[in-house]
Amino acid sequence: MSARGYVPSENVAQIKQLGFNAFRDDFPWSDFEVGGRRMGFTPRLGRLEAQVRSGVARPLLILAFGHHLVPNSTPPTTDEARQRFADYAAAAAQSVVPQHPIFELWNEWNLAAKKDAAFSPENYLALAKVARPAVKRVAPNAPFLVGALGDDPGWTWTEKMLRSGILQYADGASIHLYNFCMGPSKRTSAEIIDRLTAFHRLVGQASGNPDYPIYVTETGWTTATNKCGVNEQAQADNTAQLILWASTAARWLKGMWLYELKDSGKNPTELEDNFGLYRFDNAPKPVACAAQDAWAFIRSSLSAERRELASGVVSINASTASGGRVAVWSEAPDRRYEIRLKGDQQGTSFAMPCDQTAKPASGVWIPVSSTPVLIAANDSAVPALEIRPAR
Repeated sequence: MSARGYVPSENVAQIKQLGFNAFRDDFPWSDFEVGGRRMGFTPRLGRLEAQVRSGVARPLLILAFGHHLVPNSTPPTTDEARQRFADYAAAAAQSVVPQHPIFELWNEWNLAAKKDAAFSPENYLALAKVARPAVKRVAPNAPFLVGALGDDPGWTWTEKMLRSGILQYADGASIHLYNFCMGPSKRTSAEIIDRLTAFHRLVGQASGNPDYPIYVTETGWTTATNKCGVNEQAQADNTAQLILWASTAARWLKGMWLYELKDSGKNPTELEDNFGLYRFDNAPKPVACAAQDAWAFIRSSLSAERRELASGVVSINASTASGGRVAVWSEAPDRRYEIRLKGDQQGTSFAMPCDQTAKPASGVWIPVSSTPVLIAANDSAVPALEIRPAR
C-alpha cells in the first residue's frame, strides 16, 4: 500500500468498474535507475509495476524529476544530465512497451519555474529534443507529450513554450485544468471548457494544425470542506458534464484524466486529500457512478455536437452505433426549465447518471438541472426536444 492508500488490486477493480481505458501515474527516474546505472522496476516501483502489468488500461506515464546521483538533473540543464535522462527514458519506455504506453515529459515544469529559473522553456525544449528520439527508438508507436502545464494565468509561460517550436518534438500537448480555488460561480465544467478551448486555439496557431492532439492529463474538483472545495454533488455534476462535452471535441481532444482515482488522505479539510472518485477507504463517492455513466453514454459516439436549447441550457447531441443520444443540463442553477420529446418517439428512454434504471421519455416533461439528463433513442435519429420554463 502506498502512503496515499493506493493498492493495485483495489485500484484495478475500480478502473474496471468505471469502464475507463487509461490511467496516469508517475514513473520517477530516481526509483528506476539505481547505482551503477542499473535500470529496471525496483521494489519502490512495485505498486506501479503491478498496476501497469495488470493490463487493466493504457498507462500514461510521467517521465520525470531529477536523480540524486546525477549532477544538474533537477531539472536537467547540461548535455550530460540530459543524456542520462534520455537513457532512463528509453529504458523506462522499453520496460512497458507491451502495454501500449503514452509518455509525458515532466509534471508541471512551468510551476517549478516560479521558484527556479532553470525551469525555463529553453531547458524544457532541450530536454524534449533528446528524450523523444530516445523513447521513439524503443517505442515508436508511443505518443510523447509535452506541456503537463500547471495553472498559467494569461498563458504567459505556455506561449513562450509554444514559440520555442517544441511541438515539432512531440506527438501531443498536455495541460492540467482546475478551478476549485476560483470564486464559487467559476467552479464549473464550463470554465474548464472555456480555458481548454483557448489552449486548443493557441496550440492550433503554433502548430499550424487545428487538430493538433491535446491531452488533459489532470482535471477534477476537491470535496474538501474548506473555502476551495465543492460539495459531492457538484463534483459529480461537473465531472459528468465535462465527460459528455468531451465527445464533441474528439477530433483534437485525445484523452482526459480525472484527478484522482481515490482520496489520498483522510483529513476532510485538506484540499489534496479529497479529489478522489472513491474515498480513502475505497467506498465510491457520487462522482464515481456519474463519471462511469457519462462515459458509457458517449463512449461509442461516432459524432457529437454541443447546442444551446435556451440561455445556459446545454445539449450534447450524439450519434452512436446503437442509436441517437442527447444529454441536457443547465449551467445556471437559478433558471429552471423542463424538456420534452417532440412527437411520439417510442422506445426512447431517459435517466440521470447513477440511476439504476431508465424510464420511458415519450410524452413526459423532464426537469433540467445541473445533473445531466441522458436521453437514448433506439433508432439512429438524435431525439428532437422542446423546452419551456419550469411551471
